[in-house]
Amino acid sequence: MASTGNGLDYDKEQELKTFDDTKAGVKGLVDSGIQSVPKFFVASSEETCNEKSDLRHTHFNVPIIDLRDIDKDGARCEIVKEIGIASSTWGFFQVVNHDIPQDIADEVIESIRRFNEQPNHVKEKFYSRDKMKKVRFNSNFDLYKARFANWRDTLSCLMAPNPPPPEEYPEACREILLKFSKYVTKLGQDLFKLLSEALGLNSNHLTNMGCADGHVFYCHYYPACPEPNLTLGHTKHRDPDFLTILLQNQIGGLQVLHDNHWVNIPPVEGALVVNVGELLQVISNDKFKAAEHRVLANCAGPRLSVACFFTTHFEPSEKLFSPIEELLSDDSPPLYRGTTVKGYIDFFASAGLPAYSSLTRLRL
Repeated sequence: MASTGNGLDYDKEQELKTFDDTKAGVKGLVDSGIQSVPKFFVASSEETCNEKSDLRHTHFNVPIIDLRDIDKDGARCEIVKEIGIASSTWGFFQVVNHDIPQDIADEVIESIRRFNEQPNHVKEKFYSRDKMKKVRFNSNFDLYKARFANWRDTLSCLMAPNPPPPEEYPEACREILLKFSKYVTKLGQDLFKLLSEALGLNSNHLTNMGCADGHVFYCHYYPACPEPNLTLGHTKHRDPDFLTILLQNQIGGLQVLHDNHWVNIPPVEGALVVNVGELLQVISNDKFKAAEHRVLANCAGPRLSVACFFTTHFEPSEKLFSPIEELLSDDSPPLYRGTTVKGYIDFFASAGLPAYSSLTRLRL
């Protein structure tokens, strides 16, 4: 039995199981007509607190970087400088003129809406808690570990390397996700080159290390919430990958923690959000920083997003990633032990959200 905090006891494990067994996710709750947030979604006031995002700090804006002239030497130097500063101070930036057509981006978002708004008997075929399943749908990967559940459903799709046969992807989004994957692969490779140069390395250094070898789409559906002040769309966390590229619709809620203040990242038409992952922080030896971020629940919805994680955790590799040798010196010794990608993500998944950063256990 677990306490709700109001003196009443309830069987949280049973409530979680009952919810999970519907295989309908948070959208299923909303479709049932609920007017209040179930107890296991209720977060502490500390978790939902917005005190750090008061109006005195509205001058904070996540950098927006224009990639239009990426192949022109003079402009490229400035872009590299901007990306380096953003990655070391914010851990977040937005990119525009990235060569992913707007109609492709719009169709990706619409396809995620289409998948989630199908009858449940269609979606439930993909429902699974097997973290090594290459295509799976569920609500809260850490449902049974987290202190509170998030107001979010997620479709996860491994896109590279060694993706599943195309027919294993949901029909509602199969064609456009495969197309989008090709565009994101190219953008990711370009960004890793710029990040390499920002570290003072050869432009191919990070890609040669394997940072761009794989990616997974996490397609999030955040339904409208009847009591958004009581829960979160996504608990604060850092991403356990090398780099994340995020496509979002026009319903906001994404925030990044910067200078101890929660800063909104409002949707910008045509822009993609990019953030440093914890594995990139490790290999850059803290030159680049993975920032905590979260998604607020909203009375409007659905909020839709597709997060592309550059990671290879589905691959059974013993390759260790540790601080890049060229970045080390007597004045800058290694700050982390090496880790495999799979070992890192396994620890992240076992800890659940919210948890302390997985980086802590690698610190020397």
